[in-house]
Amino acid sequence: MRKYLAEFFGTFMLVFLGTGAVVVAKGDTLTIGLAFGLAITVSAYAFGGISGGHFNPAVTTAMLINRRIDAMDALWYIVSQILGAIVASAAIRSFVSALGLSTGALGQTDFTKINAGMAFFVEALITFLFLMVILNVTSAEHGNGDFAGITIGVTLAFLIIVALNLTGGSLNPARSIGPAIFAGGTALSHLWVYILAPEVGAILAAYCSRVMGSED
Repeated sequence: MRKYLAEFFGTFMLVFLGTGAVVVAKGDTLTIGLAFGLAITVSAYAFGGISGGHFNPAVTTAMLINRRIDAMDALWYIVSQILGAIVASAAIRSFVSALGLSTGALGQTDFTKINAGMAFFVEALITFLFLMVILNVTSAEHGNGDFAGITIGVTLAFLIIVALNLTGGSLNPARSIGPAIFAGGTALSHLWVYILAPEVGAILAAYCSRVMGSED
């Protein structure tokens, strides 16, 4: 149960701080990227020692494929991550409402400048790159556990900065599910892209990381 609570709180921190930077602080692209990146770094060092610090269903999928986690734990990790994201988005919604701002803007991910096919490609690609970093920096064979949290956080920040104006830079189904539930609209109707594309990227990364020698 401690592992699942760690995944809940870690994902809560990620979504709460990241989307809070978007809608409460009104951050620019750099601020938003750093907010998500630093949030994952903080969560990794705070809770990673308990659960491994996934905080993302796509990460859990890759870890399952590479046999770093069993199927039952993977299922409950994903449930915990989604619940953490939903509760975080509910908190952000209450702040937005208290400020008299639109509750339709909750830091949700969406694509308005590109089509669904390109959005799928962007999310799959950036998630693939993100997971390649995660799987290799945490590898027992050649990873560096002491600097894993910082490396993962910096990578996430840069990938979000690149993708923010394309898809919002999700790389994480739970991060998109939470805000979309409360914001509705196209964020909800386009949610399938933000669920499927990161999973595709994660699956590809899991197998490619094996070729790179990430697994025992």
